[in-house]
Amino acid sequence: MSVNVARTAGGWWVEAAGRLTRIATSAATTRELLADRAAVEAAAASPDPDGPAAGAEVLLSPVTTPARVVAQMVNYRSHSLDSGFDPDRVPAAFFRKASGSVSGPGADIVRPEHVGFLDYEVELGLVIARRLEIGTVVDPGLLPRYVAGLVVTNDVSARDVQLTKTQFYEAKSYPTFTPVGPYLTLVDADDLAVLDEVRLTLSVNGVQRQDSTVADMLVKPAAALTALARFQTMEAGDLLLTGTPGGTALKAPPPLVNRLAGLLSPAKRLEIFFKRQATNPRYLQDGDVVAASITLPGRGLDLGTQTNVVRAK
Repeated sequence: MSVNVARTAGGWWVEAAGRLTRIATSAATTRELLADRAAVEAAAASPDPDGPAAGAEVLLSPVTTPARVVAQMVNYRSHSLDSGFDPDRVPAAFFRKASGSVSGPGADIVRPEHVGFLDYEVELGLVIARRLEIGTVVDPGLLPRYVAGLVVTNDVSARDVQLTKTQFYEAKSYPTFTPVGPYLTLVDADDLAVLDEVRLTLSVNGVQRQDSTVADMLVKPAAALTALARFQTMEAGDLLLTGTPGGTALKAPPPLVNRLAGLLSPAKRLEIFFKRQATNPRYLQDGDVVAASITLPGRGLDLGTQTNVVRAK
């Protein structure tokens, strides 16, 4: 049975039917909360009919920091095609995000002054349940041992920084570039067995930009954790972002344009590419409202909707 957990400045809560029930716990971090499942289950078993409305509270990220925040690159077939990759040749690849980029589900996305091409990426986040040792092999049947819950995340990206510096860490690590929540949805083996049915959606100003299910994912969570464990230890409460579906603002040029661009110098190619991107209306602008949701309708799971407004720094 799944349980939605929320965090406010006043503590931890279980959400049910739009109302919050306080969890009687001294946990200060997500890791400590996961170790106090009895308190979570007690709150879930006795919902407070007079508890505060979830919509009336300022919810914080249910993943506390500092924590390891790791993300998968190009992990949906639709996104790989948008990005100019052959989906059958994309390996499991990862990058780190600064935990200082984590923000709440209703916090503003703050665009640094030097960033012109600000992009969005709705992603299913996996919250780690226990220490993942180097060399661990996670068979699909063992996934519930290592994944405690699911969260809505948005891997906000400064594409001009990403492309000019040919790296991800800075481009995706500015403060507020990883909204998380509203809920940490604690899940069981039955929920994880049907992850392919999980649906991710994202809209900008009410217009849908992304809509896909995990069935489009290239490297599924068990295989991803196995690949990650080749070189990275993860602890309870850490966060793995599992990639985004197609529909982001950034798209690779058509194959013919790419072949012609290959005749130019790298600097000239980048100059032309940025000129084309400057006419792309899909990049986020100041005042835009970004809404991201993740649901599993077949099992009645709803990880909630995060709504963030883009603001200039």
